[in-house]
Amino acid sequence: MNTPAPARIRASGPDGDRGPFDLADPAFWRLPRPDRLAAFAGLRALETPVRFGAPEGPGGFYALVRHADVQHASRTPRTFTSAPGVTTPEPAAWVKALFGNSMVNMDDPDHADLRRIVARAFTPRLLAAAEENIRAVAARIVDEMLRDRPADFVAAVASRMPFEIICDLMGIPEAHRREIARRIDEASQNVGVGRRRLRMPGRGLRGLAHLQRVMGQLARERRREPAGDLISALVTADVDGRALNARELGAFFSLLLVAGVETTRNALAHGLVLLGGHPEQRELLASDVERYGDGAAEEIVRHSTPIIQFRRTVAAECSVGGRDLRPGDKVVLFYASANRDEAVFASPDVFDITRSPNPHLGYGGGGPHYCLGAHLARQEMKAVFGELLTRTEGLRATGPAELVGSSFDNRVRALPFAFTARR
Repeated sequence: MNTPAPARIRASGPDGDRGPFDLADPAFWRLPRPDRLAAFAGLRALETPVRFGAPEGPGGFYALVRHADVQHASRTPRTFTSAPGVTTPEPAAWVKALFGNSMVNMDDPDHADLRRIVARAFTPRLLAAAEENIRAVAARIVDEMLRDRPADFVAAVASRMPFEIICDLMGIPEAHRREIARRIDEASQNVGVGRRRLRMPGRGLRGLAHLQRVMGQLARERRREPAGDLISALVTADVDGRALNARELGAFFSLLLVAGVETTRNALAHGLVLLGGHPEQRELLASDVERYGDGAAEEIVRHSTPIIQFRRTVAAECSVGGRDLRPGDKVVLFYASANRDEAVFASPDVFDITRSPNPHLGYGGGGPHYCLGAHLARQEMKAVFGELLTRTEGLRATGPAELVGSSFDNRVRALPFAFTARR
């Protein structure tokens, strides 16, 4: 069936008709999350993917909401390309020329060349050291949390953990870290956030420029004196005669700070809410973190889906879910919907850390862009919640999470929490 789809359709849920919605309208992303999830459930029940936005030409896209369709598009990159960009709006050509192109916006062979260099830099020795450091950092953060009694979980724990791990892994000196944290917040805070009026992205670009300067300086230093960290491995690599240059290193670090920091931060924050709201699951995890920690990390990512969507561009005529697509069409892969697909997950709205199998798409749908840092993210969540649940009592959110109305990521700005030290 390939009849034109309306740009605004009605969502239905357990409470009946929920009215019209449009995934291209920023107002949709300011709705309560249960309403958005109900809208996606309505879309999954339709025969074919629906087009939103402009009826023709740029700006419109087809929403891929079923698990099978998102996975198919992820695993057929020659048909569904990442170039010219996976975010909305697409990065301008002059921004990519000035600051370097992120791997997420590349297709093979360029993507494969860069990923090969990065993958080889993650040596067994480097990964083993990173896992040991994850446990140490988690313990230290909880030590300081118990001492300082902070009120915001995001600032005290969720933001710090992945940022410190990435900086330690890369080999970023302490002197640079505070400013890097501030600049990356400037560069990423408005991604996917709809606004009523155009704002010049000056602060974001200044943040990227600062990162480029810092990474250029560190690249030069590590070429002269390698230090056994990831920067050293990347700039001294010899993969078919290639290493990362300073601009590529800056673009890769910027990607890590989103893929490795923002996503894990949000997963940790949502995890605290989920465990607090499901005390039987929290107690099960606390009873044996080693046994249930991996499953808890997977279910937290599935249930919260830190990255809501990425976009692809159709490169060849094809059909997805009964919808014929032409070269140049845009599709958006809604991981947040795929991870609630009733055809794959029994009782998808239930939070169950023993769910098995759990083929969620929270790290991507497979294919060449599957998240390189998925293993480290799992280890970070397991380490943090292991420390929290074995060293505190009554750990819980004391109010609703302050969410950012973004179509790109399920971002938590702040989360009040409380606890008592375990005796």
